[in-house]
Amino acid sequence: MSWIIVLALTLAGVPLFAVMALSAIFAQAPQGGDLQGIVISFYQIAETPLLTTLPLFAFAGYLLADSAAPRRLLRVSNAFLGWLPGGLSVVAIWTCAVVTAMTGASGVTIVAAGGLLVPALVAHGYSEKFALGIVTAGGTVGLVFPPGLPVILYGVVSEAPIEDLFRGGALPGVLVLAALSGYALFRSYRLGMRGDRFSIAEIGGALREAIWEVPLPFLVIGGIYTGMISVSEAAVVAALYVTVVEIAIYREVKISRVPSIARECAVTVGGVLIILGMTLAVTSYVIDAELPQRLFEQVRDLMTSKAAFLLALNLFLLGLGCVLDIFSAIILIVPMLLPLAERYEVDPIHLGVVFLINMAIGYATPPVGLNLFIASVRFDKPVLMLYRAALPFCAVMVLALFAITYAPQLTLCWLTR
Repeated sequence: MSWIIVLALTLAGVPLFAVMALSAIFAQAPQGGDLQGIVISFYQIAETPLLTTLPLFAFAGYLLADSAAPRRLLRVSNAFLGWLPGGLSVVAIWTCAVVTAMTGASGVTIVAAGGLLVPALVAHGYSEKFALGIVTAGGTVGLVFPPGLPVILYGVVSEAPIEDLFRGGALPGVLVLAALSGYALFRSYRLGMRGDRFSIAEIGGALREAIWEVPLPFLVIGGIYTGMISVSEAAVVAALYVTVVEIAIYREVKISRVPSIARECAVTVGGVLIILGMTLAVTSYVIDAELPQRLFEQVRDLMTSKAAFLLALNLFLLGLGCVLDIFSAIILIVPMLLPLAERYEVDPIHLGVVFLINMAIGYATPPVGLNLFIASVRFDKPVLMLYRAALPFCAVMVLALFAITYAPQLTLCWLTR
């Protein structure tokens, strides 16, 4: 009866942290019903050093989104690639990915960069539907690149090395972006698009304008990939660097805005941490009750091989990504998924990359992908139009996803074990 109440509250739209708190209490009821498990779970969170990276990276991302950084990054990208026939569409895809990586949310990319990219693409002769598809779906895979917050949270929940998750996601993420770029170039070729005139002067001007922001991805991404700095150190570098650049040098973010930005950041990160604490209490019960082992026994006869398990995993996660945001999915699903994947001998880093890319695609997948509704509100377009705009890009990403799923070398080639 208690779990029926939890399900009813979930369907009624009660905040997830409250639902997970009730779940934890009900799970503890057979053992006496005290709150000891919840208290222990929050103590475990407080002792997780890498969780300090979440608010630091989030704060840096919120500052960048509040400034003119997306416009400057777009100009730099277009100066280098805009000469290609259809180059602006490729620029838009990679710009969306970079902004998503730095802000930690593809929805923020739609709001922050969409107002620049869609008019620019339409002005160059692209259809509005094509432009909306790029902005809605193009940046989602940026979540797997440093300093992507979902990767950090996944590492905390799964206890997988976060540096390995970032390294493992590099080549698969580039593959997805390359597939999207190839599709965009193909569409541009069919439309007879031409590139802008190549200009050394424009490259110089774009680099001078963004001279303080261009080094940031190299500092953070390059530092993590090369092992020169840890994820925790990268978070401090990113937060401090962005604060100095946007407030003291460019002066685009007023000091009076900082408390408001910090509050927005705290609400986002605080909500994730509360949900995580409640979920860990439920996870402890799930492990003690041996539910993953029971689930494995149920599906073992249906999935007789690793390949079948991976196929079922992708289909399940693609569907899940349409109805659940990536942070909630990590917290709720990963603890149940890890023991199953271990039984089928799926490498934990490979599993993490496949999981994260699936959930990233889900943001733009009809019928209820979150980015579809954000774009609908941002551009005042019917959501059905966004469905039609995003579907071709989602199909391309799914094809790349299956290549990544069944070629684990793409994920594991950079790892030394």
